Amino acid sequence: MPVHPYNINIQQFIEYLQFEKRYSAHTVLAYHTDLEQFFAYLQSQYDSMDIREINSSIIKSWLAEIKEDDISSRSIKRKISSLKSFFKFHMKSGLIGKSPVANIIAPKISKRLPSFVEEKDMNTLLNTLDFEDNWKGKTERLVLLTFYHTGIRLSELIGLPIQQIDFHYNQIKVLGKGNKERIIPVTSELVSSLHEYLEQRLTIATEVNNLFITEKGKALSRNHVYKLVKLNIGKVSTIQKKSPHVLRHTFATHLMNNGAELNAVKELLGHSSLAATQVYTHNTIEKLKDAYKKAHPKA
Repeated sequence: MPVHPYNINIQQFIEYLQFEKRYSAHTVLAYHTDLEQFFAYLQSQYDSMDIREINSSIIKSWLAEIKEDDISSRSIKRKISSLKSFFKFHMKSGLIGKSPVANIIAPKISKRLPSFVEEKDMNTLLNTLDFEDNWKGKTERLVLLTFYHTGIRLSELIGLPIQQIDFHYNQIKVLGKGNKERIIPVTSELVSSLHEYLEQRLTIATEVNNLFITEKGKALSRNHVYKLVKLNIGKVSTIQKKSPHVLRHTFATHLMNNGAELNAVKELLGHSSLAATQVYTHNTIEKLKDAYKKAHPKA
């Protein structure tokens, strides 16, 4: 059975994302899913259309169809972005002369303030909450402590190799998005906990070099970490969103609320632009407004 040209076009782009852009498996999968969805629609509606014949009207008809499925504006924006990247790649390769997505306008998304855990609740989580007195419990607490003390992403945490921890300089080297390295200084509390964890880790038979492992010596999965974070945040906070990314937001928000410079927070988070970090200033401003209302005699 011959391979459809669409599959070849998609595979070329996916390999570019994997090997040249060095995107994470999670990001690559999102692109792949969006493209497969679009080309499945194309085949169902237009049979064997050549990629060079795809125009903006076809793109718009697909977007109109998926909007009927109550897909969020955020998801539609991501799908448009996936198509834009795909056609831009094939323009550069010379396969097509122009992008059919160039004039497609993505829907506006209302900016939401990042959810974060209050400082008092983080203190309860890390200093008062009881964790199981075994390897599972020790791993869970250290995962939460590491997220909060470093602000690293979920993918960065589960893939963190032991040798990236520098105990001499109290810092961690993290390989982030787009294969960018950054150095994150760590507190003496986290350094001490990491030391203790690594000593006990020697008693577990394992072939992986990841810092965090299960009692069976396997690297932690995304799903496992997501669940443990959600469960434990739920024990101390009533916020709606409970995820590893909320702990990243918490790290950044607490730094900003305690006077950290925006540029420093940007570097610690590994953001490529300051615009991505500026969202945390909103929470700081809200805190200032609250303090003003409580303290100013005319407020």
